[in-house]
Amino acid sequence: MSPVTAEDVARARAAIGDVARHTPVLPSATLSERAGGANVLLKAESLQRTGSFKIRGALNKLASVGDACSRGVVAGSAGNHAQALAFAAQARGVPCEVFMPAEASIGKAEAAQALGATVRLAGAAVDDCVSAARERAAETGMVFVHPFDDPDVVAGQGTLGLELLEDVPDLAKVIVPIGGGGLASGVAIAIKSARPGIEVVGVQAETVAPFPASLQAGEPLEAPQALTIADGIAVKRPGKLTLALVKEWVDDVVVVAEDDVAEAMVMLLEKAKLVVEGAGAVGVAALLAGATRAATDGATVVVLSGGNVDAGLLATVARRHETLVGRRIVVLTRVPDRPGALAGLLDCVADAGANMVEVSHLREGVDLHVRETAVQLVMETRGKDHAAEVLDAIARGGYVAGIIRG
Repeated sequence: MSPVTAEDVARARAAIGDVARHTPVLPSATLSERAGGANVLLKAESLQRTGSFKIRGALNKLASVGDACSRGVVAGSAGNHAQALAFAAQARGVPCEVFMPAEASIGKAEAAQALGATVRLAGAAVDDCVSAARERAAETGMVFVHPFDDPDVVAGQGTLGLELLEDVPDLAKVIVPIGGGGLASGVAIAIKSARPGIEVVGVQAETVAPFPASLQAGEPLEAPQALTIADGIAVKRPGKLTLALVKEWVDDVVVVAEDDVAEAMVMLLEKAKLVVEGAGAVGVAALLAGATRAATDGATVVVLSGGNVDAGLLATVARRHETLVGRRIVVLTRVPDRPGALAGLLDCVADAGANMVEVSHLREGVDLHVRETAVQLVMETRGKDHAAEVLDAIARGGYVAGIIRG
């Protein structure tokens, strides 16, 4: 018998229903079109309390231990589980401590602190934080709440699957992010227990993707730690429980590239008007990159598991996208080092209709005549064709210029 059952998920739903939201399922014309006319929907769990699905598992764990958590709860997390546990502890009136990586999102750490949690920075990765939290629980008698490798947590995450069964009558496929595997396995258990024919596919970021190799080996294997835009699912090693559950219940696990995740974030921002973090956008990235395909008969739902992204990172991703599509270019040219020379160059840019963002003089590191200065221009254009027109206008003005980025 599975250590987590559909009955466990049903009980979890009753236990968390006073706090967790039933999040919406939204149509996506853009993804449906990109998927060849298939029906693609988005499960906007990024609109959940604390900005991610994690509140479901945290609430169910507290419900399962009851009065045993009176001394408090403690966890290790990259951020979303920390916020969720802090919110759940606040809602149930118990103390909370969370251990987060030293490089954790500032926004996520501050959010957990604002919810009343004591935040401690420990180690380089989630695994280090989990170990520190276990030690703290042993020292203090607090209840340790694992971010994924716990039957109660898995059952809580599975309540998302029950909502999909209710909201999408023709559900045929679910694409869900995988970090530790709690969400993917919980959703798969809830859905496939009721309708075994529905396909469930998990997605990992390729820079930290231990599940494919671990599934093949039949035991948890550690992936090298690496920087990733999908920090919320940057779990180096699957849990024993979740690895077994994913192997039993999830149909496939695929990986996606960092660049594809960044583009998925921008697509969701521009087209769906949803702010989704990298970890939450990997499912969309998988569809856009062809790592998995939408169902041809029935609806495909992509789970947007979280929306907790720092504004600075979001701005960086958006600028990167603008550069890729030619709406932001960086041009290097040179002008005579005399009064008025720069004004002539800028007149050419203005006449071509580009918007000047930044102008920099470069007098070192470039092969220049002693009476010349290099000029770097950062400009906004209407796209690649307009960018070419801007370069032509600069050339007609007598300046030799080239795009160095864009």
